[in-house]
Amino acid sequence: MQFSDDLEFSDRERKEVYDYVERHGRVDYHRGRKALGMDEAPFGHYVASLERGGFVERDGDELRVAFESEAPERFDEELSFHIRQAGEEDLEALVAAIREALADGTYIVAENFADVIDREHVLLRHNEVRSRVVFLATVADDVAGWVHLDAPEVAKLDHTAEMTVGVVPEYRGHGVGSRLLDRGMRWAKEHGYEKVYNSVPATNESAIDWLGARGWEVEAVRENHYRIDGAYVDEVMMAYYA
Repeated sequence: MQFSDDLEFSDRERKEVYDYVERHGRVDYHRGRKALGMDEAPFGHYVASLERGGFVERDGDELRVAFESEAPERFDEELSFHIRQAGEEDLEALVAAIREALADGTYIVAENFADVIDREHVLLRHNEVRSRVVFLATVADDVAGWVHLDAPEVAKLDHTAEMTVGVVPEYRGHGVGSRLLDRGMRWAKEHGYEKVYNSVPATNESAIDWLGARGWEVEAVRENHYRIDGAYVDEVMMAYYA
């Protein structure tokens, strides 16, 4: 989902079309055109341009942010579950799962991710500033866990991506987290990201040990970066080179 320089939004109207689709997740083509107050010809031109650039997809009269649809992966280990890419329709269930998984308040970046998508009501990002992708682990209709990657499109940082990953307590200990981590790293490598990083409070020793056992390295420590329950806590920044 990276963008070359010639695919940047160059005109206000095309950006308005993209922003509308991104904000609403799935948009009826004709209702979207009317909501933006555009005539048929220019609206069709902007949509076609966004399709060519890989920013949006059109399926009949439905427009949505472009993402790579693929069949869910099934895992039959200690627990049967699927891993698939999330769509906008998964937003509320994902937010609920993240908040359940992080009830102990020891994964600030992931908590902030849940707050941001809940407030903006936008899950996917795919524009000239930032890309965001999420994969879900599901057991039947339940969201059991997630892995999310957030990548800036700034030239000096576009080889890096930030990750959060977590599993709802009920489904821990069955390999779900490892499979999610593998899926996220595979996506990063396929899309040319050389370095993925993950930041957690120093008090979250289980997460630090878990990532360390899977090849992640402590890259830096920011002292007293968090204030949790009135106490200052260091942030441990971990990295993996894809």
